[in-house]
Amino acid sequence: MSNPVSNPAPTGDDLVRVLATLSNPHRLRVVAALAGGRNYVSRLARELDISRALLQVHLKRLEAVGLVSSQLELSEDGKAMKFYEVHPFAVHLTPDAIRSAVETLHPPESATPTDEKGPEK
Repeated sequence: MSNPVSNPAPTGDDLVRVLATLSNPHRLRVVAALAGGRNYVSRLARELDISRALLQVHLKRLEAVGLVSSQLELSEDGKAMKFYEVHPFAVHLTPDAIRSAVETLHPPESATPTDEKGPEK
């Protein structure tokens, strides 16, 4: 997937996905760590003091929205190492940018025509 926020005007759906992904403190820490350069999972997990399993969950989410990418490489001793790097991105939010993005939003799948009080009349 291409980087949705590198475009001048991301779609509303892309903006929602990116902002939702970045709303997690662990993922913000991962992006910050990768801003210093690419890194492999084991070292990154040690630096961030989280388990590799938890880190993999967050890296997959960041990769799914195009904020990071991965590459599998073999070390000198033949061990497979997965390296991640952050893609440059910028999110510039203004009321006008949000208005433009909202015009391209698809309705949420879980949306119903009712609210907590019951059906609309």
